[in-house]
Amino acid sequence: QVQLVESGGGLVQAGGSLRLSCAASGRTFSSYDMGWFRQTPGKEREFVAGISWSGARTYDADSVKGRFTISRDNAKNTVYLQMNSLKPEDTALYYCAARMRGPSIVTSRGPYDYWGQGTQVTVSS
Repeated sequence: QVQLVESGGGLVQAGGSLRLSCAASGRTFSSYDMGWFRQTPGKEREFVAGISWSGARTYDADSVKGRFTISRDNAKNTVYLQMNSLKPEDTALYYCAARMRGPSIVTSRGPYDYWGQGTQVTVSS
């Protein structure tokens, strides 16, 4: 069982930056690939970025490539999402998710077993 708690969301102007954190419980954090997803009302939850259990592999959605960076610190049981050059269309509820490590980073939500409650990011124009 893994419990995930996101933090770091807030209100920021377009062009600004935020860093989201996701703290995981348990001693086996390094066994899990991690992902960040986001969702706006009436839309499907969409993949933002993923990172392998060791941090060696990452993958970003095209919509955030070059602006967002995912990273993790296994000693702190934490995964991060650094968000730069934010745009109003980045406004969403951001979730972190965990799945047992696999051969590649998964971009669909189904295979992720554990989810946090989400943290709101609002970007004003």
